[in-house]
Amino acid sequence: MAAKDDAPPCLHIAMFPWFAMGHLTPYLHFSNKLAKRGHRISFFIPKRTQTKLEHLNLHPNLITFVPITVPHVDGLPHDAETTSDVPFSLFPLIATAMDNTHKDIELLLRELKPQIVFFDLQHWLPNLTRSLGIKSMQYFIVYPLSIAYLWNGPRQSKGGELTEVDLMEPPKGFPESSTKLHGHEVRFLAATRKLKFGSDVLLYDRWGIGTSLADAIGFKGCREIDGPYADYLETVYGKPVLLSGPLLPESPNTTLEEKWVSWLGGFNPGSVIFCAYGSESPLPKNQFEELLLGLELTDFPFLAALKCPIGFESIEAALPEGFIERVKGRGIVYGGWVQQQLILGHPSVGCFVTHCGAASLTEGLVNKCQLVLLPRLGADHMMNARMMSTKLKVGVEVEKGEEDGLFTKESVCKAVEIVMDDENEVGREVRKNHAKLRNFLLSDNLESSCVDGFCQKLQDLL
Repeated sequence: MAAKDDAPPCLHIAMFPWFAMGHLTPYLHFSNKLAKRGHRISFFIPKRTQTKLEHLNLHPNLITFVPITVPHVDGLPHDAETTSDVPFSLFPLIATAMDNTHKDIELLLRELKPQIVFFDLQHWLPNLTRSLGIKSMQYFIVYPLSIAYLWNGPRQSKGGELTEVDLMEPPKGFPESSTKLHGHEVRFLAATRKLKFGSDVLLYDRWGIGTSLADAIGFKGCREIDGPYADYLETVYGKPVLLSGPLLPESPNTTLEEKWVSWLGGFNPGSVIFCAYGSESPLPKNQFEELLLGLELTDFPFLAALKCPIGFESIEAALPEGFIERVKGRGIVYGGWVQQQLILGHPSVGCFVTHCGAASLTEGLVNKCQLVLLPRLGADHMMNARMMSTKLKVGVEVEKGEEDGLFTKESVCKAVEIVMDDENEVGREVRKNHAKLRNFLLSDNLESSCVDGFCQKLQDLL
């Protein structure tokens, strides 16, 4: 190992994530890990959103927030900056607003002179950085499995479209054949391939163009789990693919709110179901009801943090008839933001029903609660669920209709009961595998060696 005196020089890295909290937050988590090694970070962030993330900046001496004024786009509310400010239907306008920062970003890069910029949905960025003599990395906050299966070059048919037939099977040369998609998922993905996502650009082209033009590609993940997919993508794209490690969440510098400490403290260890369905898209009313009725059916105490279905003014108004009375004392449905990481670490929580976002899965895996996988209809969520349920076998996926993609209260209840039942054979296997993976992820030096390896490869790239 090199002596301290031979340590590689510190880098200046600019971070430019997509304007969504689910991207800004992981980018900042990774920035903390890089700053811990002495690297300097300029973090581009929408102006009013900065206050929401300041408490997560663990190295303010090295991580500098660079506030960006998000230009107004017709059709957006005047104070909208990120996807959390608008319904899903307006996300493309947030993308247009982000694209309209192009000139400001150019001026900032000329002034700041970083050596490399990490980006995700800004397909135009690599050409800009190249003109300024700066390197670019398309850094994905997802595992490489999703991109390897869905978005790489060999997938594109001549018209640039992915057909349903294309998506039924993994692409040529894919590392394994156990990953399969359901009929409703294939139809959704084929349809989203044609989805325009701001500035008259197709959503998948934002990724595809960015990936083909960037100097390197980066992913959340580690060699032991994600190595085959990273190697495959390196072959497909002919450029370096770096893995940043599992991006384990740092211990928060806050404590759990007293109302949750008090409520969770009233139940036996490992007996509470915590259900969180992500910060962006609400469930449709019928699925919102089935989920809650399924939690009720389990007879376990539960805390469900859910967004209000579209068309309702409050969570309470959307609840199934008679629900509040029936679950009084053992069930809470909460429409506000919750401290997910701290709730998952509470000893009373025994099961986590998750939408399968990569950050949420990591938070679930490093805690002792069992995973029930209820993927949202989004490419990486589906692939994450398949990886966790069929490849790593650390969670149980809720059964959905093959064609309509709908789950029922019975299928929610069944999945929870499997992971919570000590006598269930599948549940036993899942709990054993989860414990093994948890120990691996938390093992000494795993993450630090991943981040060190990433930094070394970054130095080589520069």
